[in-house]
Amino acid sequence: MPTQTIHSLWQRYNDLLCTCDALHLSLDISRINFDDAFLDSIDFAPAFAAMEQLEAGVKVNADELDDHGEPGRMVGHYWLRNPDQAPDELVAMIRETIDDIKTFVAEDAKAFTDVLIVGIGGSALGPQLVADALGNLPGRPDQRRIHFLDNTDPDGIDRVFCKLKDHLDQTLVVVISKSGGTPETRNGMRETQKAFDDAGVDFAKHAVAVTGVDSALHQESQNWRAQFPMCDWVGGRTSVTSAVGLLPAALQGIDIDALLAGAAEMDVCTRQQTVKKNPAALLALMWYHEVKVKRRPNMVILPYKDRLLLFSRYLQQLIMESLGKEFNTDKTETVHEGISVYGNKGSTDQHAYVQQLRDGVHDFFATFIVAQKDRAGDSIAVDKNDATSGDYLHGFWQGTRQALYESGRGSVTITIDDVTPRSLGGLIALYERAVGFYATLIDVNAYHQPGVEAGKKAAGAVLALQTDILAAIDAGVTPDPATLAEHLSQPDEIETIHHVLAHLKANGRI
Repeated sequence: MPTQTIHSLWQRYNDLLCTCDALHLSLDISRINFDDAFLDSIDFAPAFAAMEQLEAGVKVNADELDDHGEPGRMVGHYWLRNPDQAPDELVAMIRETIDDIKTFVAEDAKAFTDVLIVGIGGSALGPQLVADALGNLPGRPDQRRIHFLDNTDPDGIDRVFCKLKDHLDQTLVVVISKSGGTPETRNGMRETQKAFDDAGVDFAKHAVAVTGVDSALHQESQNWRAQFPMCDWVGGRTSVTSAVGLLPAALQGIDIDALLAGAAEMDVCTRQQTVKKNPAALLALMWYHEVKVKRRPNMVILPYKDRLLLFSRYLQQLIMESLGKEFNTDKTETVHEGISVYGNKGSTDQHAYVQQLRDGVHDFFATFIVAQKDRAGDSIAVDKNDATSGDYLHGFWQGTRQALYESGRGSVTITIDDVTPRSLGGLIALYERAVGFYATLIDVNAYHQPGVEAGKKAAGAVLALQTDILAAIDAGVTPDPATLAEHLSQPDEIETIHHVLAHLKANGRI
């Protein structure tokens, strides 16, 4: 590479490096190919104003009811790590929940060696990320083993209970559902209750609920070991710093105060009103440049750290559920927004799909996440040049980044010192803030999900039809799609009936 180009890149790197000094986190956007005028061409003031209003308690979801049944819902996950920012009536509850979690773990959970989390979506993805990133850290006392029921797949449920079959009497079950009516979570809870009953273990004495006030789960869990709140102003995909994420983390011996502190420090860092000094604002602008200006709607997350493998899965929900929206601009044109997220850890990516990233369809931009510290102890030399395994990982990151850049593929790099509760809290908050900023830039509401509700309603219709099918068969109707469609006056549902019959037959139910 010519010397002048090298110096130019170095200058660009220094000019475009944004840091959050409190967390030793840096954001490098120098490998996104935008012109010098781009950063100043976007009016970011509305995004800053919208974030301020959000944190001040403005009700952004007018179509939803709050805890009191009143129309309109606030969005306040930021208050969870800084209660002083919350409305006065919420401050004590936020602090008390954290204290109650610590007390429960210290005093009431001593007898348990295993923890089973029953939840789905944000009620599982956040706790899974924290467990995988921060579990089994060297130098910590023995921690509880953690397991997840995060789907309604019977075979998957059986696999979990195969691991737990000899430990049910020492297993604490945490059921997480705001409404208590989420089918996947309800099914997992019923399967768990049956497993405990079969083993002769009192489920209620081993069960904890994390749920909304007066929800179906709140009512059912009155005699359980404990209950912790889920507030209407915390969405599932931003709930990891609530009891949803804090209770499972604390049960594993993870420092939840540090996790909250890291998120709070990032919130402070990303309240700065100068775009070039605000890492979340810059991140959102890079998304805007790549998605809206360059028409590259795919975000590839490449963490060069095994402990952050699940970060791309976590971000899939946070980003895609928040930004993937359909709306009408003038009642004639339908607009579809969103960013698709996928990823794999480095350097596995080089043996999986970097070939396509470099030479294939250019419909993406990449995000590298790098942790400088290799491991807790010293590393050994693995070649004749005294390079360590960590040196190779670091080299592979830089090599992949450069190979993509030389091929015209843009990337941003986020660097942290190490994966700790504090730095993970900062990363989570960074992306929460970036999603909020980007949503304002593209004029969507990041905090509701009508498409998810549509899918749930459609699934409910299929299950209702299955009930009618079974009743018809019991009454003597031939189990044939065409016959049943005619009998049930559902000619448009013949394909659905076919699939229901195939499923029932495969499981010996007809």
